[in-house]
Amino acid sequence: MLAPKKAKYRKWQTGRRNPAVLSHPETRGITVAFGSFGLKALSQARITSNQLEAARRALSRAGGKSAKIWTRVFPDRPRTQKAAEVGMGSGKGDVTGYVVEVRPGRVLFEIDGAPEAMAREALRKAGTKLPVKVRVVARQ
Repeated sequence: MLAPKKAKYRKWQTGRRNPAVLSHPETRGITVAFGSFGLKALSQARITSNQLEAARRALSRAGGKSAKIWTRVFPDRPRTQKAAEVGMGSGKGDVTGYVVEVRPGRVLFEIDGAPEAMAREALRKAGTKLPVKVRVVARQ
């Protein structure tokens, strides 16, 4: 699982979940920069490090030995959760993992060195592991 080595703050504030702002397309990381094909998010979500790792494993297995894979997002936002059957109050919960906020247009993974059909199928399989709608895009 991906997690930052160190963080300035152990717990973050939740932040606003305004759908009008979250549905705005991403402005950075929107083009395929390293590989030949990429997996682009079409919706907004918070993707956990477990989900990213599952998608990466599916991508590397389906891509073959010659495929080179790039992960373009990193989960640096801590996610907290209170223990089961704990009452209200008494502070914020413990950090349970890390997430990354993804907005529409962000390229999540890239692949190169595999035939086009194999690369597209590998990216499609990786996309099924993620909580966002995705599209396979080619380098332009």
